[in-house]
Amino acid sequence: MKTVLIHGMVMAPAFWSCFAPSIVREGKAAAYPLPGHSPWTLDGLCGALKTADIVNAYAAAIERDFDGEPVTLIGHSTGGFVSLLLARHRPDLVSNVILMGAFACGRFVGQERLAARILRLPLLGRLLFIRLFTGWITTRETFRWGSLECVFDKSVGWETEETIATMEQVREHLMKSRADDIVAFVTWMSQASVVDELALIDVPVLNIIGARDAIVPPSHQIHLSGRLPRVHTVILDKVGHLPMAEARENVDQLVAAFLLFGPLTANRKNDLVKPAKPAPLHLALPLGP
Repeated sequence: MKTVLIHGMVMAPAFWSCFAPSIVREGKAAAYPLPGHSPWTLDGLCGALKTADIVNAYAAAIERDFDGEPVTLIGHSTGGFVSLLLARHRPDLVSNVILMGAFACGRFVGQERLAARILRLPLLGRLLFIRLFTGWITTRETFRWGSLECVFDKSVGWETEETIATMEQVREHLMKSRADDIVAFVTWMSQASVVDELALIDVPVLNIIGARDAIVPPSHQIHLSGRLPRVHTVILDKVGHLPMAEARENVDQLVAAFLLFGPLTANRKNDLVKPAKPAPLHLALPLGP
């Protein structure tokens, strides 16, 4: 099994070291950063970011790390958006897609994300965004409270020594990111959309939706599913924007069932059920020039 995991906005590849579905660890997996998130700097991309630049960078990384063979994409939130773009523009590199808390456009139906709204403020928007971003990641406690906003049931018990250590690694990665690069990526995202092309994405998709997601409206995620031709949608009750953390066992079972008994060919299924030596999850692979 070959898997690429892409995290959400202002997170880091280290997130998946704790929260990747269990079956992923039975094959070869790599966790890639979003553009502008350490270690992917945007020095080589002149001017405004373009969708083609981003798609080509991920495609080059997959071709490099997986010998050009198709992979399963697992994308959370913004990582799901990027996964859909890859499936649309480079289907030769994508066997199937697993979405969690994902969206299909930077500006939701009738809504605009808070980060984008801040950046659109005249004169002070960019400075305010940078100040809020840097303030959020400054201490372990401020970052923790910001992350908790993604969780519906604060008492669900997803915070353990392991997960707390993982989120601290994420914060440390973010502290190495450049705020200007994050601004460039958010600006691109707020103007990008794949909604009108969802019907052209001809790969199997598993869309896992938290019914209590306060970050990406569940209605948008359901609307996304309605436009995909080969999608299996699961809505988890009493779950917010982090289903892999809030309902880990359920997500593990859903992902395993999708990969083992869902859309794959017989040959691919045989590859998956063969005894495999667990491989380490490769983190933070640079994608930029």
